[in-house]
Amino acid sequence: MLQTSTFGSEDCLYLNIWVPHGRHVSSNLPVMIWFYGGGFMVGGSMGPNFLNNYLYSGQEIADRGDVIVVSVGYRVGTLGFLSTGDSGLPGNYGLWDQHAAIAWVHRNIRSFGGDPDNITLFGESAGGASVSFQVRGNEKISTGLNAVRRDLVAVNVGCPTDDRMVACLKSTDTGTLTMAFPRIQQGSPDYPGVIQLNLTPVADGDFLPDQPANLYHNAADIDYLAGVNDMDGHLFTSQDIPSFKNKTKEIPVEDVKRLLAAYTKETGQAGFKVAFAEYSSTWGSKPSQDTIKRTAVDIGTDYLFLVPIQTAIYLHAANARSGRTYSYMLSEPSLMAGPDKPYHDWVGADHADDLQFVFGKPFTTPKAYGDRHRDLSGYMIAYWTNFARTG
Repeated sequence: MLQTSTFGSEDCLYLNIWVPHGRHVSSNLPVMIWFYGGGFMVGGSMGPNFLNNYLYSGQEIADRGDVIVVSVGYRVGTLGFLSTGDSGLPGNYGLWDQHAAIAWVHRNIRSFGGDPDNITLFGESAGGASVSFQVRGNEKISTGLNAVRRDLVAVNVGCPTDDRMVACLKSTDTGTLTMAFPRIQQGSPDYPGVIQLNLTPVADGDFLPDQPANLYHNAADIDYLAGVNDMDGHLFTSQDIPSFKNKTKEIPVEDVKRLLAAYTKETGQAGFKVAFAEYSSTWGSKPSQDTIKRTAVDIGTDYLFLVPIQTAIYLHAANARSGRTYSYMLSEPSLMAGPDKPYHDWVGADHADDLQFVFGKPFTTPKAYGDRHRDLSGYMIAYWTNFARTG
């Protein structure tokens, strides 16, 4: 859960471009630009590599959808999102990287056979949030990295925490600076790991001149598609409740209550009571462990993904002029679920489970999948590329 070393370079602002195979000349093809996820803390434009098969390879999408796919490298962590809340270190450098990539594609994609006037942004998790930020969307962001976290970075690299801090940080080796901030920490029911992700986009008065919820009018003429996996919260809940990972171990109801209390902290005790009454309304007098665990997953899914996405969809639709609004939910059972597998057999689509289907992995690694998975992948590629083509 903790990163102990770095790889790569701050010089990461590169693009990967895939065009459809079998074409001698392409022209005016729809263009899809991919932003990777990773909590604005980790990630890369090609994604994990298994047997020389990169997760974010866009070739299957390009071939099956007759589009051009571009994946973008952008800075993350301290290099991409460290902010002092003022002009010294305003933050959002990773968003500016994405913006520069979009501008480059618009200027140059015609040379690859693409239509510069038909560009679709798509992403997952933090990458999906990045899409919203690029069109001035609605995601919950901080108004500046709090002083304790800023000082933590400074102290960890030996910099003072006074007015000399910014100059010192700027002169620090990039590898040292990257490792100065804890990457992905083990959470707990009282302090979920996601809440600890403090290096995120901020309302800086420049790239984001206001809270994004107030900026949706800027996307009024942009078609918008957003969705969730039905158990997006499973990955995070299993990290926050220690006994959750063990299929044979019980989790206390008290842990579920503590997790819900952490997520609903801003609403106070009254809000927590209303929420718990709703989540436990179908439990009966003796809820099973499966029921309790599924409730914990629902809490994580709702708080982290479903409610923010539904809010974004509502705000886009409410501010739309010509832009159209679409939503979806993926409920394909997890490939990790079932007897002799790590997950309970009731686990649906976990966080990031959609990626394998969007990027056509059932076709490129067929032995790991069945016919139904190839059907699903084909449908999802068609849906995504049809949206890119016509909205």
